[in-house]
Amino acid sequence: MNRNIDLGLFITRIAIGFPMLVYGISKLIHGVGFIENMMVQRGLPPFFAYGVFMGEIIAPVMIIAGFRIRLAGLIFAANCFTAIILAQTGSLFKLNEFGGWALELLAIYMLVGLSFFFAGAGKYAVSTKSKWD
Repeated sequence: MNRNIDLGLFITRIAIGFPMLVYGISKLIHGVGFIENMMVQRGLPPFFAYGVFMGEIIAPVMIIAGFRIRLAGLIFAANCFTAIILAQTGSLFKLNEFGGWALELLAIYMLVGLSFFFAGAGKYAVSTKSKWD
């Protein structure tokens, strides 16, 4: 059987980008007030909360399209890391009700974002070359 790494990367881009985009659209509709509160609690300016739109709308669209994938993957991973630090540190060593790691979804998103940084988009993309290729 022939390997098609480019098709695998394309499917992964959709599988990771689309669900995160849904989170971003939800925040666009319902607001980021709860994130602003977390920022204030940690002594950060509340406007930093709007950075979530970079990680949950702009970066996922770039990932799906395969546009500047290395930059998008880095932004995406940083967004997930920030979510872990701001909202999920209490779950770092916890299991969910099914016995899995409580942070598995965020960790998967973060690690796949990093993999896009290292692997690129593949040939099924808007831009297949970047300055790091």
